[in-house]
This record gives sequence, C-alpha cells and structure tokens, in this order.
Amino acid sequence: MSELVFYFAPGSSSMAVHIALHEVGVSFEPRPMSFHKHDMRSSEFRAINPAGKVPTLIVDGRPLTEVAACLFYLAKRFPEAKLLAANDIEAEAQAVSWMSFIASTLHPARRQGAEHVNEVWRIAEAKLAKREWALGDYSIVDIHLFRLFWRLLPSVKSAPTTLPGLFRHYERMMIRPAVRRTIELESAIGYELPA
Repeated sequence: MSELVFYFAPGSSSMAVHIALHEVGVSFEPRPMSFHKHDMRSSEFRAINPAGKVPTLIVDGRPLTEVAACLFYLAKRFPEAKLLAANDIEAEAQAVSWMSFIASTLHPARRQGAEHVNEVWRIAEAKLAKREWALGDYSIVDIHLFRLFWRLLPSVKSAPTTLPGLFRHYERMMIRPAVRRTIELESAIGYELPA
C-alpha cells in the first residue's frame, strides 16, 4: 500500500483531491496549509513543490501535483472506488477533456468578469447535457466540477433555473458522505481563500 501525504488548503482547488481521498477510503496523512501564513511560499514546501501550490500529494516520497493528475492517480490506483470507468479509453479521454475544460476555462473565468463567468458556466451546463453525472457514471470529473461550482457559486448570479443541471449536480454532490466529511474537516480548520 502506498504511503500518502496530502498538502491542502481548505476550500482551495485541493478540496477536490481531499474529497477523492475520502471516496477511495485510503488512509493518508493530512498536512493543512495556510494562505494567510504563506505556508506555500516556505522554502520547505517549495522544496517539495517548486510551484508552491496545493494540492500536492506525496506518493511514497514522490510529489504529485495538479488537481487533475492527483484525481487521475487516485482513480487508477484505487479502481474499486469506481471513480473512473476501468479499461475504457474513451471514458478516460472524456475525463481528460472535462478536467482540461474545468482547469483552463472554468477556473480562470472569475478573473474575467461576471458576464464571462456566466457564459462559461452556460457552456458547462450544455456539456453536462441533463446527465446526472458528467461521464454518465459518478467519476473524478464530478468531484472536480463540484469543487469549482461550490467555490464560484456566489459569482454565478444566475438563478437555479438558468443552470438547472449544475444546481442538481451540486445538490447530488452535497449529500455524498465523502463531500460532507471533507467540508466538515476543512470547515473545522477554517477557510482562508484568496480573493
């Protein structure tokens, strides 16, 4: 069994990996980081991840960074959790497509104004296409999508009727035990999200 150490900052992008760790049910050593204390800028952390970002998942002493990579690793390493369809190259490609869209389009949208935020979330709504889960079955994509929607919910001024699929997706995610556990643990530490 791999030894996992997880560097995260409550509520940040690392929240997706935190949820996935609870979904797979593996033991890991949590290392909460603080934006206010500039933990990610410390020389000790930069020696682990030169980019000074979370998530950073240490797998048997080796750092793995970026949300999509950490999620993909957990899904493939723990297939019994069924976070990605096994031996399905198209499902894997669709997962990469979704997670690239989330990272490159949805994540930076808030820096480009409310109108752009609403526009890209309408694209996400169309991509979801009335499915319960992004790939048909629950997967790492849903975790990644949820975390960003959770974070940007105040920015999405649209009523639930404008983005009904995404709001339903959010509600389904909020009842998952792994999501509730992650929010409980991260809330207890405290959110220090940058603006």
